[in-house]
Amino acid sequence: MEIRDLTPDDIDDILDLRKRSFGPVSAADAERWRRAAAPVMAEGRYLGVLDGDRLAASARVRAFTQWWHGRPQPMAGVAGVTVNPEYRGRGVGTRLMRAVVERAAELGDAVSALYPATTPIYRAAGYEHAGAQHLTTLRAEALRSIRPTAPVKLRRMGPADAADVVSVLHRVHGAARASGPVSWDERTWALWLAEEDDFLYLAEDGYLVYQWDGDDIRVVNLVAGSEATARALWSMVGSSSSIAEHVTAPLAPDDPVLWLTRERSKDKVTDIRWMFRVVDLAAAVARRGYPAGIALDATVEVTDPLRPGNTGRWRLQVSGGDGAATLLEAATPAADGMATGAATPVPAGPSGSPRLTINGFSALYAGIPTATLRLGGLLSGDDRHDEALDSAFAARPYMLDYF
Repeated sequence: MEIRDLTPDDIDDILDLRKRSFGPVSAADAERWRRAAAPVMAEGRYLGVLDGDRLAASARVRAFTQWWHGRPQPMAGVAGVTVNPEYRGRGVGTRLMRAVVERAAELGDAVSALYPATTPIYRAAGYEHAGAQHLTTLRAEALRSIRPTAPVKLRRMGPADAADVVSVLHRVHGAARASGPVSWDERTWALWLAEEDDFLYLAEDGYLVYQWDGDDIRVVNLVAGSEATARALWSMVGSSSSIAEHVTAPLAPDDPVLWLTRERSKDKVTDIRWMFRVVDLAAAVARRGYPAGIALDATVEVTDPLRPGNTGRWRLQVSGGDGAATLLEAATPAADGMATGAATPVPAGPSGSPRLTINGFSALYAGIPTATLRLGGLLSGDDRHDEALDSAFAARPYMLDYF
C-alpha cells in the first residue's frame, strides 16, 4: 500500500468511500463537497491510502485558525478520516494518521484537533481529549425576553462578507482570551455564507448564522464582542418564539447568554468531544497566549513516538503573556526508531522532572489540570511545578464549529 496526495481525479472514489462509511450522500451535498475539496487537494491537504488502484482510506487536513488564551495560530483540523470496510482492522487507519500528523508538520501547523468517531486510533497518534462543542438547548421565549440596551446596526451578509467575519472572530476571541474556538479561512467562509437556507446577519463586532430545524431554531454561529450586540443578536433569534419553542446553539461554557436570560434553571447540554495534539512542541508553546501575570520556569520530559523531535527534556518558560520551550536534552532514537518513528523514553533527570507522553503534554497545553493528568496516568514525576503549570496553561477549551 502507498500513501499519496489525492487529486480531483480521486473525488468519485472518495465519495464512494464516504458513502460506505457514513451512509448515502445527496446530490446537493456531493456537489457542495466537490467545490470545497478541490482547493484543499491543491494545497496538499487531502491524503489517501491506496492498495493498487483501490482507495483504502482517506483524510483531510483542514486549514484553521485556533485561539489559545486569545492568541491565534494555524491549526490542522483533521476531518473525513474514513477507511473502506474491507480494509478495517488491518492497521490502515493508524498508518494514515501517522501520515496526517507528518503532513500537518510539513504545512507549518504546530497544533492539530479532530472530532473522534472512536478514541483509540487517535490516542495512538498522540491526540488526547481536550474540549467540546457544547450544544445547548434554550427556550425561545427566554431569548425573546432579552431586550436590546442600545441601537445596533445589523445587516444581512453573504459570501462577500467572509473577510469581515474573519476579522470579527479575531477581535472577539482575542479580547475574550478564548481557548479552543476556530475560524475557517476566507475561502471556506465564502462557501458557508452562500447557503440559501441560512439566515445571516452581521454587526460591527458580531454576527449570527441560524436556520430552521423543523419547528425549532438551530443557531450555527453567534459571536458578539459587546453586550449591546449580544442582546441584539439573541433577541433576534428569540423573535421567532411565536413559532419555535426551542433554540439549540453551540455555546462557550460561560457564554453571556446564560446570564442575559431572565429565567434559567436546568441547562440541557450535549457535549461533542474533540481531541487535540501538539505537533511541534517548541512552535506550539511560542504561539500560545498565557495569562499576563503568570510566571513559569519548569523542566519537563516529553516522549513522542511519532515525532521524535518532540522527545526530550524541555525547559518551559512563561512571562508577560509569552511562552518559550527550549530543548535541553534530546532523546537518543531507538535502534529501529528511524523505521518505526519510535524513540527511547527520556530517562528521568537528577531532579525527577515531570514526565509526560505527547498525549499528556497536549492535554496540559489545552488546560487539563495536572491533578487530572496524574490520576489519568498522563503525568508522573516531580510535582513541585504542578500549580505553576496549571496557572500558565489554564483554559476552558471549547469550539463553536464542528468539522
